[in-house]
Amino acid sequence: QVYVAESGGGLVQAGGSLTLSCTASGRTASIKATGWYREPPGKERELIARISGEGTTFGDSMMGRVNTSWDASKNVMYLQMNNLKPEDTAVYYCNARTRLGVEHWGRGTRVTVSS
Repeated sequence: QVYVAESGGGLVQAGGSLTLSCTASGRTASIKATGWYREPPGKERELIARISGEGTTFGDSMMGRVNTSWDASKNVMYLQMNNLKPEDTAVYYCNARTRLGVEHWGRGTRVTVSS
């Protein structure tokens, strides 16, 4: 079993920056890909960025305003978000997919951007 847990959410002013962390535990050797998603109020969950052996893929929602990285020594994935906007207010989720295609999700961390 793989477990992931997000941290670092909170309240930030528009134009500010915030870095989220995702800590993986359990059978981390089975992880093939990791990713960040978000779910704005009343909207569907959407991809922000995904890291796999093929590289990093970014979704349209925050393209150009985010960076993501995976620290394999700590099993921690980071999401650095810049120039935040009120429409970035959402619950942010971490995802890990194993070699068998099983998806594991965290409980999410809430980010609120004030105008």
